[in-house]
Amino acid sequence: MRLARSADTPFCDIFSGISWVATADAAARAMEGVGTVLHLGAFMSWAVKGRPAMFAANVEGSRVLLDAAAEAGVARFVFASSGEVYPENVPEFLPVTEDHPRDANSPYGLTRLLGEDLVRFRQRAGSFETVILRFSHTQGASEFLDEDSFFSGLRFFLRPRVRQQRTFGNHALADLLEAADIGEPAHVLAPNEPGRPYQMHITDTRDMIAGLELALDHPKAAGGVYSLGATEPVDFTALIHAMSGITGYPVVTVDQPGNGVYYEMSNKKLRIELGFEPKRTINLMLEDPAAARKAKAMGVGPAEKSVPAGAAADTTLPGRRAMEAELTLTRARGYALPSRNICPA
Repeated sequence: MRLARSADTPFCDIFSGISWVATADAAARAMEGVGTVLHLGAFMSWAVKGRPAMFAANVEGSRVLLDAAAEAGVARFVFASSGEVYPENVPEFLPVTEDHPRDANSPYGLTRLLGEDLVRFRQRAGSFETVILRFSHTQGASEFLDEDSFFSGLRFFLRPRVRQQRTFGNHALADLLEAADIGEPAHVLAPNEPGRPYQMHITDTRDMIAGLELALDHPKAAGGVYSLGATEPVDFTALIHAMSGITGYPVVTVDQPGNGVYYEMSNKKLRIELGFEPKRTINLMLEDPAAARKAKAMGVGPAEKSVPAGAAADTTLPGRRAMEAELTLTRARGYALPSRNICPA
């Protein structure tokens, strides 16, 4: 879906649009009358069986969209990439900056790296201005305390983590986690074997939107590559104990095999060159879900139910909980967003 709106239309007042980019004809129709393309679509999968669809969406889908944009004469193409191109969880140095070598070590990271190369080709060819944004982990604050959330349930709660690992076929790790089950719902703190807790960036979707707006409109963004994420990384020990203080769930610690996730990505370039100012710290991100959980317990109203940023609601793409849609997000003098849940209420 594409909506032409006036330049002063607020970013989050524009209705969302979701479409599969499967053919050149479909992409060409999506480009009609469009001045700027914001390409957020991606398929993320860690399963071997998901690789054909992932390469089709992330690489071939991006190529089709870029070709259509060039043919239509758009002015700017903004591409959402990922820290997986480095990858950020196996860094050569910290903090990870935009000039870090791109040595993707996962199929998903490879698809994002290839997508970036396609975008860079169009920049070199003079087809249009391009901007590449490498996202850190981004999610809606309302998901933090939701055990059914695609992101938080698997990351912060023990039983959903067990189910995830069973689904992946990681039965040894699932057995290790399951052995720590104390017979009631619990948070899980899963350091790596040496006992070092996870550290990573978690970015509020509202701050992500602010970065997207800069990439779309700022004249200095043209030709740039920027890390888009929160300024400070999150220490999972502090975060999970803060969650426990809200939910009342105990915290179970399970030392997992391997090095675990421990990184820091710098957003300094985006802050200095484009004036990016993320406003929502991890403590602020906990306030809304804490209030919603308290209201639900008091019977005031239902807790907000959200889907991952970039994913479609089940009524649109039934049953899909990951970013499995190739989204065409376009802008003439307005924007089309993937779903309303990434905007503040």
